[in-house]
Amino acid sequence: MNDSDPSAAQSLPATDVTWIVCLCADWCGLCRDYETLFTQMAARYPAFRFAWLDIEDQSGLVGDIDVETFPTVLMADAQGTQFFGPLTPQANTLARLLDSLQSASLRAAPLALATRQLLDALQAAPELWINASDM
Repeated sequence: MNDSDPSAAQSLPATDVTWIVCLCADWCGLCRDYETLFTQMAARYPAFRFAWLDIEDQSGLVGDIDVETFPTVLMADAQGTQFFGPLTPQANTLARLLDSLQSASLRAAPLALATRQLLDALQAAPELWINASDM
């Protein structure tokens, strides 16, 4: 993830939700296999807001966030980024991470400007959210 001027990031509006965002690519078979599991986790963890982004199809939203390995998961809220990185596409791995996030045992790093911009863009794009009621 590119770091930016933190003072610039703080001047943008903040979201009051914790986002769980999977950054993938449609051509990635591993990502396609992971999408169902990721969607199921949205139903199991209704306290969080989940989104699935294809880094090519939604490149305007992804902006300057660097994704080198798929699938990459971002967990962040207005207080900061709790996790950003590749994640093995297994239910137990994601569940343990979400449990840690839910119990507040993950520390937040300050949001980079690119991450803040992504969260704000997602907040304004409910068509990209994974809704448990749609499953």
